[in-house]
Amino acid sequence: MTTIPESELEFHFYRAGGPGGQNVNKVSTAVQMRFDARNSPSLREPVRERLMKLAGSRLTLEGVILITAVRHRTQERNRADAIERLQDLVEKASVAPTYRVPTRPTRASKERRLQAKSGRATIKSGRGKPALD
Repeated sequence: MTTIPESELEFHFYRAGGPGGQNVNKVSTAVQMRFDARNSPSLREPVRERLMKLAGSRLTLEGVILITAVRHRTQERNRADAIERLQDLVEKASVAPTYRVPTRPTRASKERRLQAKSGRATIKSGRGKPALD
């Protein structure tokens, strides 16, 4: 599992809207965390590529991942939330995808499929109007 040191994270705090009572207009509780994924020494190259792909719209043109946390009323909880969300992204990116090995159907399975197909065809042909013989 890849861990990112806090020295690579950059935090900016600003005032958030929403609930907070009297503090909402004077305390900077919202957090915007910046992580330079493109230049991070703690990420291996394949993990870096998958992380940048997973980040989607949170990734800037410079390769910086922006995570904004405004869920909680305190700065500490929003900061921890942003770190946790980045760690979840890194954990998802560190799992290498498993590729499907293409196989061909066996002769018996082809025959079973054709038998079932002809069986359905006979059932459906019997549903029509009776012929006037």
